[in-house]
Amino acid sequence: MRLFAIIAIAVAAASCADEVPTTTPFALVVPQGFSPPPLPEDNPLTVEGVLLGRRLFYDPILSRDSTQSCGSCHNTGFSMTDNGQRFSVGITNAVGDRNSMPLHNLAYHSAFFWDGRSPTLRELTMVPIQDPREMDNTIQAVLTSLNASPTYRDLFWKAFGVKTISAEELGLAAEQFMLTIMSGNSKFDRHLRGTESLNAQELEGLRLFNGEANPNAPMRGADCFHCHGGALFTNNKFTNNGLDSVTTDPGLGAVTGDQNDLGKFKTPSLRNIAYTAPYMHDGRFQTLMQVINFYNSGAHANSPNIDPSMGDITRPGGLGLNLQDRMALLAFLNALSDPSIENDTLFQNPFN
Repeated sequence: MRLFAIIAIAVAAASCADEVPTTTPFALVVPQGFSPPPLPEDNPLTVEGVLLGRRLFYDPILSRDSTQSCGSCHNTGFSMTDNGQRFSVGITNAVGDRNSMPLHNLAYHSAFFWDGRSPTLRELTMVPIQDPREMDNTIQAVLTSLNASPTYRDLFWKAFGVKTISAEELGLAAEQFMLTIMSGNSKFDRHLRGTESLNAQELEGLRLFNGEANPNAPMRGADCFHCHGGALFTNNKFTNNGLDSVTTDPGLGAVTGDQNDLGKFKTPSLRNIAYTAPYMHDGRFQTLMQVINFYNSGAHANSPNIDPSMGDITRPGGLGLNLQDRMALLAFLNALSDPSIENDTLFQNPFN
């Protein structure tokens, strides 16, 4: 696996402790058919930084009582979401109010969390550490613990050439690891590459996925592609998809202060959607068929700030898909599953 080769390179490139360390460039594996991601110029990927970030991701040292890590709520077996839980539970048994998001292909994103409150992954890292409903810690306490560890002082020295660990290096290391989490080898991807074929039901689901919901169209579709198109299966925008007629969670509006953003949430990627139940920002739907049925029956047309692309879906009768159509759409969504995150040793817990 990739991890063993990476470790061997890092060992070979290690420099003397009293010299400025020489880092080893990390070769990011971009899925075939994907464009190169816009990686941050001020945080180049290195083997030392990525492996340090991975260690921090799985180390409960980040939480106040050293019982919870980032990996506690972002399990590789669930495409980096929280083990099928609707809401995550923090170290004090406090419960959050939004569903844990997957972490794959974040290198292509420019805003993070359901409400977009963090513009970079390094800033995202600081939020769960300090949230009293999650790790309930302070950045200063984390830095005190890290600087008291000979192991971490050595690892941060090798990755960033610093003798004293600061919040800046903590964020940069975590960012490097998360930038490497790529997913792009589903059955659908192999179909595009010509190495595997979708079956008839999956092909019909693909047609429905990319079909217009306009009732006057020759062949009725599910209109998914407007928000979930492209290689990432998301437009990376913030939208109101008509979940509620009355806004109970302000979403993006709480971040921007703009009334026009109330009830808008980040459009999630549909890659690995079979692994990431439950669904929506509040995890209200337990199954993909429940999600399909919601759109099929018609979203709330009177939802404040509802996205214009939902127009045909909010018509009386919704999408109007029969059971055969809905099963085909479900089959296609399941074909977006990629087990490589769970199987790649680079993303596994180094403490196991």
